Amino acid sequence: MPGSLKVVIVASEVVPFAKTGGLADVTGALPKALTALGHQVSVIMPRYPMVERAVRSLEKIHDGIAVPMGAHTEKGVIWSARVAPRIPIYFVEHPGLFSREALYTAAEGDYPDNAQRFAFLAKAALLVCRELNLQPDVIHCHDWQTALLPAYLKTTQPHDDALASVGSLLTVHNLSYQGLFPPEVMTFLDLPPETYTPEGIEFYGQVNYLKAGIVYADVINTVSRRYSQEIQTEEFGFGLDGILRYRSQDVYGILNGIDDREWDPSSDRLIAARYSRADLSGKQLCKRDLLATFGLPTEMAQVPLVGMISRLVDHKGVDLLENIVQRLLALDLGLVLLGGGEAHYEAFWQQIQARYPTKVGVCIGFDNTLAHKIEAGSDIFLMPSRFEPCGLNPLYSLRYGTVPVVRAIGGLDDTIEPYDPALDRGNGFKFTPYEAEALLTTLQQALEVYRDRPAWERLMRRGMATDFSWTKPAQEYVMLYTRAAAKRRGTAVLV
Repeated sequence: MPGSLKVVIVASEVVPFAKTGGLADVTGALPKALTALGHQVSVIMPRYPMVERAVRSLEKIHDGIAVPMGAHTEKGVIWSARVAPRIPIYFVEHPGLFSREALYTAAEGDYPDNAQRFAFLAKAALLVCRELNLQPDVIHCHDWQTALLPAYLKTTQPHDDALASVGSLLTVHNLSYQGLFPPEVMTFLDLPPETYTPEGIEFYGQVNYLKAGIVYADVINTVSRRYSQEIQTEEFGFGLDGILRYRSQDVYGILNGIDDREWDPSSDRLIAARYSRADLSGKQLCKRDLLATFGLPTEMAQVPLVGMISRLVDHKGVDLLENIVQRLLALDLGLVLLGGGEAHYEAFWQQIQARYPTKVGVCIGFDNTLAHKIEAGSDIFLMPSRFEPCGLNPLYSLRYGTVPVVRAIGGLDDTIEPYDPALDRGNGFKFTPYEAEALLTTLQQALEVYRDRPAWERLMRRGMATDFSWTKPAQEYVMLYTRAAAKRRGTAVLV
């Protein structure tokens, strides 16, 4: 294992300060796991209005850094707090760019100045490293919002003593979100003109922020091994499969961990009763509480309850569920759903709830407490995604003794082993073709096993015994940091 590293993590969202998805869970949990391994970690993110609601006190540590944005400069003020006792987090304040309740979009769509907002963040992060003398060995960037950083390190910072030897790692959480903008943004990106080529950041006549990171980062990873392979194919590459195949020697997959202190049924304060692998009795109390929360009849506690926590968008497989929902609800089961997304899916599920008020519970939006209640109170967790880089919720489900039914794709394929009744092994159920009939058949298989209570409880306990903590993924990230730093410095990797 390499010696202590100095790591700076730059992200657009970090739990508990701001979150839209799994990216924030990763950037909130990984620093703690890295620190536990003996490394020095700092985190940089924007100062959004919700930050004030998540932190008791902020300290202003820099009155103003001048961030060049083409023909003019923008001022950024730096504030700090602590994620944990030894982990500083630095917030970049710019009211005009970041003082918004939503992170990336408004009701009418993406913010029109997202290109400026996240170019500013990338440039400001480099200035924070220099002004605060952070001296990182590696900067860890996440998704398109910070993917310009490797391009700056390689093209505009090589002669800066503070940054010349800093390695870069880009984590791709979801390749479908790329940060595409018109070529006019080059006027304030301040990248050399020669970077705007098909071999650089140009992408079919646009500037592609994520591609910038893929081209210039020293090392690239995704959030599961299967997904790291899938994105190098035309089917899942979203037009970037060619450059990813070209860089395949630098592309790795590391399965996300979960924060096993927050997601632990034996200590979870958000659920109705605590329970464990040794004593499952509390789970039935959680099921009754979940039914009451959704206003479903108590007699539904005697039938399998299917839970789903999802963005209501096409790639999450909700179209498959829409196609079979009538036949599914003709079975002896209940269904609860938490999520928001495309308006037509939200309306569809509200209509289904109105049509089946004693079998279906729906909550449009997101509620963390309700998410915990669904994980604890459901018998089956459903994630039939078209593609899925990692899929954290099935990992939570396994820990809570809630059996996943998933499509064999991305991280879901890495984590779910299909139940084998002959060998009495496996931790869930999965199907391969993206077809509604395959989903229904697999759900029916799960329901059949549910009727065999001893077999079902063994299945639950196997899932609960699996270690999905951050310790092993953090060790793997340290290896990638070491590779990135060594590559930047032109030295051999000794690990």
